[in-house]
Amino acid sequence: MRKLLYKAISAAVGVLGGIVATAIFNRIWRVAADEEEAPSATDARRSWPEVLMAAALHGAIFAVVRAALDRGTATAARELTGTWPGEGDEGDAAAEAERAK
Repeated sequence: MRKLLYKAISAAVGVLGGIVATAIFNRIWRVAADEEEAPSATDARRSWPEVLMAAALHGAIFAVVRAALDRGTATAARELTGTWPGEGDEGDAAAEAERAK
């Protein structure tokens, strides 16, 4: 039941993270490129370097925001439930057993 609840909350946080990452990207793009919108991959007026640079920046921002939110959600889940929701829970249990000695 805990894993299911974690997955539902994680999905909602992921959607919000996508919105946040897009907002961050748009703000950075406006400042860096002095343009309102990033180039679309199908815009024939834009060069390859422009399109690829925008896509790389957007992808990097998205990945960092997602990693931060995933880690934060997992940490909060561990604080609330006492178990880590992702990979590596066995190591946490072993570390706790060692501390309890």
